[in-house]
Amino acid sequence: MTAFSQGATPVTPVGTTGTTAYGPSTEARDLHWLLSDLVEEVPGVRSVAVVSSDGLLLLSSDPAHRPAPAAGEDGPGGSTADLATIVAGLGSLTTGAATLMDGGTVKQTMVAMDGGSLFVMTISDGSLLGVHAAPDCEMSVIAYHMALFVGRAGHVLTPELRRELRRSVEAVG
Repeated sequence: MTAFSQGATPVTPVGTTGTTAYGPSTEARDLHWLLSDLVEEVPGVRSVAVVSSDGLLLLSSDPAHRPAPAAGEDGPGGSTADLATIVAGLGSLTTGAATLMDGGTVKQTMVAMDGGSLFVMTISDGSLLGVHAAPDCEMSVIAYHMALFVGRAGHVLTPELRRELRRSVEAVG
């Protein structure tokens, strides 16, 4: 059991490959708990997506893309699948720009718009964390909580866990 799994809510069986007979693995539940915590505890967060290095949605705040949510658990409105596509594209664009400018690894990207903000942060394995936030959000607070998520999630996002998360998204989608 990992250090951040306290408080994780029990899940019901999902019946997908890569999960136990009782639902997702402990690591998958921990990541879902971290994502739910980010959405519920940080003011202004509208939606969140974790995208693999090849652009596939792994984890989402959209209830339609979260397997076996706990009773009463829901996320912000909007299409997280669209957010995942945007995050993957922006990640690719900024990585390409950094390569052309000999800038090294892109760690964080922020786009401020009249109607909101978009934050993209690199997770240690090349995956990306994307957050769509309200226009009046505290950008520094969101960036801080994203960094906490990345710090806690980065070391457990193994190839096996990415495969399990991808299969669970495909099962509901």
